[in-house]
Amino acid sequence: MQENKLSGERWTGRERFVSVGEVRLWAEEFGDPGHPAVLLVMGAQAQGVQWNDGIVRRLVDGGRRVIRYDHRDTGRSSTVDFAVRPYTVADMASDALAVLDAFGVERAHLVGASLGGVIAQLLAVAHPRRVLTLTVLSSQPLGTDTSAAVRRALAGDPPKPGELPPPKLELLAALTSAFPGPEADVEAYLAARLPLWRVLHGSVLPFEEDEYRAMERRVHERTRDPRAALNHALAGAAGVDPALDPASVTAPTLVLHGTEDPMFPPEHAEATAAAVPGARLVLIEGMGHTLPVALDDRLAGEILGHTARGEREVGGTDEDDREVGGTE
Repeated sequence: MQENKLSGERWTGRERFVSVGEVRLWAEEFGDPGHPAVLLVMGAQAQGVQWNDGIVRRLVDGGRRVIRYDHRDTGRSSTVDFAVRPYTVADMASDALAVLDAFGVERAHLVGASLGGVIAQLLAVAHPRRVLTLTVLSSQPLGTDTSAAVRRALAGDPPKPGELPPPKLELLAALTSAFPGPEADVEAYLAARLPLWRVLHGSVLPFEEDEYRAMERRVHERTRDPRAALNHALAGAAGVDPALDPASVTAPTLVLHGTEDPMFPPEHAEATAAAVPGARLVLIEGMGHTLPVALDDRLAGEILGHTARGEREVGGTDEDDREVGGTE
């Protein structure tokens, strides 16, 4: 069954809202429901539609059923009063499971970018029976304390011995003015956002401003309150259960990372690959902490190859799922 359709440059799928308690999550499905499922998990402050349509199309053409969704506090999903109902990364992982359940998916290939890569690792540890393969994109090892490293960097203090490098200071400076309030019109919004994307993109690959401008216009159209997504930083600052060790991941794992990532320098990818047994590391020359359209085919091809290999390797397991602790 193929209900997806092209509308201009937008690849639209079958949409639904998923309820998680009082939270409603927007989600979208593409491809044949009988094909193996790929759940795309976006990063902090990012919407599901920021998984490029070109990546989605390529995965669908490669025989995958693709699902993407908006985290709470982004896009068309619910915004949350964090002071009243705080949540954690574990709660965001439970959201991902709720999306799979709503689409009737028992086991999925997980592809997580940035914070989404941490969420995907958490699920691979806590719910191994739900994960066919794991792809960690532009992320870091589960349990890394980035907030402490950022505080030291801002104070001008050197990293602790053995600590992974913090985000580039240029990026931290760009983040301070990148979240305009809901009263900002689209031009003011774009003026605040595009400098951040220039830094995130990196200085090696050509920066296609029109591409990022179109993406952020789409994001702006779907956003209830741009500042609500800052709650993700509060959720991440709480950390994750230290008992959730990436060394216990059993799913075949691919670590994809750009050589010019200013958020998580490549040492983070190397540490992730070292922490997850049998993980394969692929560094993409020139890529920063974004998903430029020019790399759609490369990224989708890596994911398709990894998921195909994983389907040949992975088998069922009787291992009990572990509890993912949360506040909700």
